[in-house]
Amino acid sequence: MLAEIKNKIQQLKERIRKHDYHYYVLSQPLISDKEYDDLLRQLRSLEDKYPNFKTDDSPTQRLSSGISEGFKTVKHNAGMFSLDNTYSINELRLWDERVRKGLGNENYEYVVELKIDGVSANLTYNKGRLDVGATRGDGTTGEDVTPNIKTIRSIPLVLFGKNLPDFLEVRGEVYMDKKDFLKVNEDRLIEGEALFANPRNATSGSLKLLDSSITAKRQLKFLAHSLGAYHGQAGVSQWGFLKKIKDWGIPVDINSRLCRNFEEVVAYCSKWQELRDKPSYEIDGIVIKLNNFRQQQVLGFTAKSPRWAVAYKFPARQATTEILDIKVNVGRTGVITPTAQLKPVECSGVVISNATLHNFDEIERLGLRIGDRVLIERAGDVIPKVIKVVEQKGRTAYRKPEECPACGEKIVKEKEEDVAYRCINSDCPAQLERKLLHFGSRDAMDIESLGEAVIDNLVKLELLNSIEGIYKLKYEDLLKLELFKEKKANNLLSAIEKSKNRPLERLIFALGIRHVGQKAAYTLAQKFGDIRKLMQATTGDLMNIPEIGPVMAESIVDYFSLKQNKKLIAELEKSGLKLRSVQAKIKMNKLTGKTVVFTGELSKLSRREAEGLVRRSGGSASSSVSKKTDFLVAGENSGTKFNKAKELGVRIITEKEFFSLIDSL
Repeated sequence: MLAEIKNKIQQLKERIRKHDYHYYVLSQPLISDKEYDDLLRQLRSLEDKYPNFKTDDSPTQRLSSGISEGFKTVKHNAGMFSLDNTYSINELRLWDERVRKGLGNENYEYVVELKIDGVSANLTYNKGRLDVGATRGDGTTGEDVTPNIKTIRSIPLVLFGKNLPDFLEVRGEVYMDKKDFLKVNEDRLIEGEALFANPRNATSGSLKLLDSSITAKRQLKFLAHSLGAYHGQAGVSQWGFLKKIKDWGIPVDINSRLCRNFEEVVAYCSKWQELRDKPSYEIDGIVIKLNNFRQQQVLGFTAKSPRWAVAYKFPARQATTEILDIKVNVGRTGVITPTAQLKPVECSGVVISNATLHNFDEIERLGLRIGDRVLIERAGDVIPKVIKVVEQKGRTAYRKPEECPACGEKIVKEKEEDVAYRCINSDCPAQLERKLLHFGSRDAMDIESLGEAVIDNLVKLELLNSIEGIYKLKYEDLLKLELFKEKKANNLLSAIEKSKNRPLERLIFALGIRHVGQKAAYTLAQKFGDIRKLMQATTGDLMNIPEIGPVMAESIVDYFSLKQNKKLIAELEKSGLKLRSVQAKIKMNKLTGKTVVFTGELSKLSRREAEGLVRRSGGSASSSVSKKTDFLVAGENSGTKFNKAKELGVRIITEKEFFSLIDSL
């Protein structure tokens, strides 16, 4: 009996590893996301029943929810050198001439790779099994972040194939896709937390979290690019090495190329400088490496860099301007965020007048003063940030405010290790306005016309001082607002009334519980079915849900332990809001039983609303394309899912065609 169980567990592990390889390395998934999750669920269930058969390299161990006390350091077996940079084709050509001279005019080739703007990592495999995952550190010693590395699904825990080396160090880049970065910052904005400056900043922060369950939710990815130390056969060339590790299950960038001569390198650099926004991840240049390993050894290293490799950096999207002022904003959860007000300057075709400073530690690190001339950069061509002070013109060092600018209460760090300062006054008007705005937002209770200007006016006139107060607004109250006439007042009251029937997951999300985003709210609604049951849940109850980690669980319990929040729920129930999930009747149509994926921007509704329509039609809304996908709905600015759907022969339809399927019966 036990032998059969052990064999079943091993078979499940091998099936899951095979699907990881096809999904992350070959980009050719063989099963749907649901089928993959079912396999993982089966494996986890068996391992829970028979813990003696659970191993560290099991796919289930990627979902560790343990919190480390800190990271120990680990010494790399081969040094991780940094690259010299070139900033023009002419500089690159001079480097090529040095390579030619160093090789005594031997024939040589180059491998060119996109320079991903991520975080370098070193993976150590012993006898084909992932042993250690570490940061670059100082090039000799890095931080052991193995639990977080193991949450990255594109990194194999066990290598495939035969003739595996007994020992192997693989170097590569951990990164975050642009879309995942935007989602992380959207969630942080909702939670009132400081935004990450760019995907690299987000990746670095995620890789060094002590709670690996949070890292697992950040959707980090990995692409290998270099060989470190090894025992066994590693091949004779960089190109051969990349092919070999791909066969072993380690992902490499499909955009890498073998160039027979230097002019092909120039063409590749020029091409990707124009296409730098095309990849799903941020790139800031090209890495050029001598292909032959023997020739690499001939050229060797300087004190800090290899002579056989160099980076060609794209022109930076930067500009210099003056700091006019530093303002602080109060987030919905009380986080105090400083923002630099700039003398308007053009950067990458956009006029910039504000830039994020993230937190007060960042101001101190930069040594920033009002009046200084600074270098700014549009990180990812989206969020402007201050890079450094280029001319110290300010006379007085900036002093962090001691009080909340909105309510005058003292601002504090809730924990010593926190970076952010918060206003912990629950009656703070700035927090109130942002809470009200979030509650009525489109993805929450969707109260049309309850925008920022209206909320600001209602609060100032003392007509609204709590969330539950939204449902106590009267017609005569609204007529006191600027530009409000009968029609506008009636429209807002009608929208408020409609919001009482929103699904439970909308209400949970609307409450603004720290760390609870839309997906978590949906999971909680499905699991508990009634907000009163959720209010009684313990941390243990919540952590039994796979998607809920200890930080979120503690936050939920803390939220519902407060008297004012219990009172809020009671008042909302009195006002007629639905506190229990209602099983929606499935509307049969041509999407019933089908798997649908969305890509690009939809014009008539949000992605979440579209996925809700699919579910109400009895279909399944997936986030990734596979052979099991029935329809890909392509909106404006479709991404990589569009190309994958074409490759797999998945039917691609427009938004208009999607609505015709919804209304087909």
